[in-house]
Amino acid sequence: MITTGLNRDDLRAAVGAGMITEAQAASLTALAQDRAGTRSTLGPQEEPFELFKGFNEIFIVVGLSILYLGWVGLTGLEMIGALGAAGATAAAYAAVAMAALVFAARYFTLKRRMVAPSIALTVMFALSALQLGATLGWELGLNWTERAAFTAGTATLSMVLWYWLYRIPFAVALIAIGAFASVGAVFVHQGAGLPAIDDLFLLSNNGPFAWITVVMGLIGLAAAMWFDMSDPHRVTRRAASGFWLHVVSAPAIINTVALTLFETGAGAAYAALLAFIVAMALFAIAIDRRSFLVSGVGYVVALAFVVLEGGAAAGIFVLGAGLVLLGAQWERLRRGLMRALPAFPGKDRLPPYDLIETQEKEDIA
Repeated sequence: MITTGLNRDDLRAAVGAGMITEAQAASLTALAQDRAGTRSTLGPQEEPFELFKGFNEIFIVVGLSILYLGWVGLTGLEMIGALGAAGATAAAYAAVAMAALVFAARYFTLKRRMVAPSIALTVMFALSALQLGATLGWELGLNWTERAAFTAGTATLSMVLWYWLYRIPFAVALIAIGAFASVGAVFVHQGAGLPAIDDLFLLSNNGPFAWITVVMGLIGLAAAMWFDMSDPHRVTRRAASGFWLHVVSAPAIINTVALTLFETGAGAAYAALLAFIVAMALFAIAIDRRSFLVSGVGYVVALAFVVLEGGAAAGIFVLGAGLVLLGAQWERLRRGLMRALPAFPGKDRLPPYDLIETQEKEDIA
């Protein structure tokens, strides 16, 4: 508990009222946690995650969505014209939409500190950036491979600017997806060609996309770890940015490995996949990120249904049971794992683990 008697809601209210900045609130929270010796603003089994703070945010998101759809409807003919002579007009409409979204974010993100509206505005800005890139690419006379790379690159750079302006954590997920699309489009332009969708992420094919997925996933994971290790108590938006990168990077990493092993179809391949999932689980426990494990395992389950056509019910049952067990005993398992691991660079920059036992003893007392 914060020694002054203030809690996270009090600090959020102070930020919303303009009494202190978000950076000051985060500093106060971190200082109180350091003095208390524990992440006292969170329960011992929680991972910070917030999509909205109240139904008013959902109400605003609905209004923003209807407003954006109305804009799309009013300019729809010109957006279709992106495939023809009206591309310049469609680009102008996209630029107008992006400018309006920038001003909207100044209110809903910077002033009101709303979570769900900020995410909605981020998605709308990304869609408008895609429209801008596609229409400009057409106007520049680029062929379809050049236009695909130009569109993806324009949208990705636009999202980088958006994140720089507003530090909305969800934006980093779109940046990661955009970077993957940009790199893939560049390879296609260089002559890699588009394989059949069923072989797109198979290591057995001749294209580079399977390796691109793994490499980009590892880069995303490294960026996520940088965010996490800069905020081990997870009280700032850096940790939230890490959360979204984990959600994106885990499926990217496991996609190629799991799909390739599923296609092999041998018992040894399934055993290797199980060992890979166990390794992922241990890694997720060590870094204290359930999001990394859930998104990765969820992708495995989806692949199992698609590739094996429902023939992996027993394996899916085991995965589900394992996740339930991990959720119930996460902190105890993590404490045991971290104590068993030798010292390694960055271990002291991961979320605390021994302090949780102290808190549990205090709760019993």
